[in-house]
Amino acid sequence: MIRSAMPRLALTLLAAAALAGCVTTGTNKTATTGAAAGGTSVDANPQMERCDAPFGTIAVDDGRAADWYGQFGSETHVTTIEPLLRLAVQQSNCFVITSIGNLRTDSRLSRITDIQRNSGEYRAGSKQQKGQRVAADYYLEPQIIINNDSVGSVGGAIGGLFGGAAGVIAGGLQSKVSVVTLSLYDIRSAVQISAAEGSATATNFGAALGALGGSAGGALGGFSRTPEGKATVAAFMDAYNSMVVALRNYKAQDVKGGLGRGGTLQVK
Repeated sequence: MIRSAMPRLALTLLAAAALAGCVTTGTNKTATTGAAAGGTSVDANPQMERCDAPFGTIAVDDGRAADWYGQFGSETHVTTIEPLLRLAVQQSNCFVITSIGNLRTDSRLSRITDIQRNSGEYRAGSKQQKGQRVAADYYLEPQIIINNDSVGSVGGAIGGLFGGAAGVIAGGLQSKVSVVTLSLYDIRSAVQISAAEGSATATNFGAALGALGGSAGGALGGFSRTPEGKATVAAFMDAYNSMVVALRNYKAQDVKGGLGRGGTLQVK
């Protein structure tokens, strides 16, 4: 009985892995791939929207102070989404990224700057002086609106194919959706320049792996979280792509009399 069940179990897990592939572009990759250096990108997602020239400098919020950050990390085991956002922003060539916005990075760079400038231990001519930092023109804020909400079971077809124990495992597979937003602000005026929504779906393996029990479920536990985390990253890429398209066709809003002067919806 054990021997006959193993091929079915193996086929079920292979089918489950195939379902997870809808979120990624390759093994262990997310929707953001490759590298960036200046305005050059390497192995970027071919669906990434790009700009001919940057609109300005930008600060990207690292999300650590957001309400969604802690729960999202504990559920998906994704430690941070900001580096992938930064990669996508630089690959798009739409903005030049500053360290401002990432609390840890900015704090560390400030400490290094202070030591190199004031310790007296560094060579003359190192040019670590005041007035060299680049200010950010814009601020990008990510928000998770719906975090891996279940949108229905996707394991019925697999269960019908293999039956038995394999059917029990497959029956636990669920399709989950992540919905996110990105908001872009002009720092000097604090006016919102752009906003975009993005979404993506992935297969959740949590309930399915529970049927394996004990050590088997623990060994494959990454499958229960990784697809959901990758779906959220893909949702942010979806939102950013939409934002880039809107920004390439940007037209400033004009209020008669000027912004912040009382508006045109007068109160009698």
